[in-house]
Amino acid sequence: MPPSSRTNAFARFPWWLLAIALIGVFTLWAIVADEGYNEIFITLQRGIAMTLWVTFVAFALAGLLGLVVAIARTSGNPWLVQIATFYVEIIRGIPILVALFYVAFVGAPAMVAAVNWLLTPFIDAGWLAAVTVRDFDFTWRAIVALTVCYSAFIAEIFRAGIEAVDRGQIEAARALGLSRWHTFRFIVAPQALRTILPPLGNDFVSMIKDSALVSALGVQDITQLGKVYSSGTFKFFETYNVVAFLYLTMTISLSLLVRWLEQRLKQSDRQ
Repeated sequence: MPPSSRTNAFARFPWWLLAIALIGVFTLWAIVADEGYNEIFITLQRGIAMTLWVTFVAFALAGLLGLVVAIARTSGNPWLVQIATFYVEIIRGIPILVALFYVAFVGAPAMVAAVNWLLTPFIDAGWLAAVTVRDFDFTWRAIVALTVCYSAFIAEIFRAGIEAVDRGQIEAARALGLSRWHTFRFIVAPQALRTILPPLGNDFVSMIKDSALVSALGVQDITQLGKVYSSGTFKFFETYNVVAFLYLTMTISLSLLVRWLEQRLKQSDRQ
C-alpha cells in the first residue's frame, strides 16, 4: 500500500469512536466488577424509562406543534406568518431551564385557572370538582415545557425542508388541479422529509440531553436519581460517571444511527 494511501486510511479511521468505545468498555467493566458501581447502576437504571418517556412524548408533541408553526410560516398569509415568526423568535430566545420554570410555576397555575373558569357551570352544579395545581403532574409540566421549547427549533427545520422543494413543482401541481393539501401531501412532504430527517434526528439526540433539566422539577429521571443517590452516599465521582455513561450510551448510539441515515439518503440521491 502506498504511503499516501496508508495516511488516508489512518485519517479516515474513526479513532474518536474507538476511544469512546474503550471508555465505555472500561465503565461497563467497572459496573459489572465493582460492587459500588453496580449498586449505583441498579439505582439509576430506574430513571432510564422516565428519561426515554419524557423525551419520546415531548419530541412527538414538539414535532406536531412545530409542523403547524412551519406551515403557518410558509402559508403566505401575513397574519399567520407574523404570529408564527413571533412565536419562534420568542421561544428560541428563552433558555430551556427558564422556560421549564415558567411553564411549571407560572403557566401551570394559569392553565388550571383557565380550565376551572371554563368548567365553572359544571363545578357550580356539583357535576365536576375544581382542578387544583397539584393535579398537574410535574412530569407533564416538564413535557409541556420541552414541547414548547423544541417546537420552535423543529418548526425551523420543517420550514427549511418545505422551502427546499422546487417552487416550480408546486406551481405545476396547482396547475394540474391539485388542492393545497394534496400538493403538500404528494409533492412537498415526500421531498421535504428527505431534507429534514437528519436534523430532526440531531434534535432528538439533543432532547435526550436536555431532558436532564427536568430533574430541576424533581422528575425521577437519570439525573435526579443520581443527584439523590450521590447526596446521600457522597459518591459523586462514581455516581456521575454512571450518569454520564448512560447518557453517552443513548446519545452516541442515536448519533451513529443519524449518521447512517444521512449516508443512506446521500446514496439514494446519487442513484
